[in-house]
Amino acid sequence: MMKHRDKPMPENEEPLQEQEGTLHAEPAEPQPQKEDRVAELEAALTAEKEQSGKLRDEVLRRAAEFENFRKQKEREAVQSSLRAKETILRELLPVLDDVERVLANAPEPEAIPVAAKPFIEGVELMKKNLDRWLEEKGVKPIEAIGLKLDVDFHEAISQIEHPEAEPDTIVEQYQTGYLLGDRVIRHAKVIVSR
Repeated sequence: MMKHRDKPMPENEEPLQEQEGTLHAEPAEPQPQKEDRVAELEAALTAEKEQSGKLRDEVLRRAAEFENFRKQKEREAVQSSLRAKETILRELLPVLDDVERVLANAPEPEAIPVAAKPFIEGVELMKKNLDRWLEEKGVKPIEAIGLKLDVDFHEAISQIEHPEAEPDTIVEQYQTGYLLGDRVIRHAKVIVSR
């Protein structure tokens, strides 16, 4: 029989005395240093969280600024389109006025010579098409005759005595005014009673 002491030790094992010595050895890092390291890491984590929060706030602020910028540009585009439309309509209105004057000065249908009837019918058709086109674009004539003068919609160019009308009542319209939506593109030029 072999004695217990003579038994060869495995290579990876150390004698018991050495193992016991390591069990009671001082820790590699003293406890206060570990606490300091934990405190440092917690402080770094807190700083990173603050930085992350600041960056998140900055991203949200920039996103809100961009959204506001986008909305502003959309409003500006709509306003620009509206101004362009107004400009075109203002330039077209004198043509419409001329067409209305032609029709207002045309003779009564029975007094129109046969040769001139197609001309008058053509002008009437042109007026009808212009009115329809303006309506499609959102343009409406401003009501005037019989209403009280409203400087937001009417421009009084003259006053006359009119026994049947109250003062500041519109009795004649010299030039038709127009609205584009709810915006005045041309005031109606009117004559009011005194």
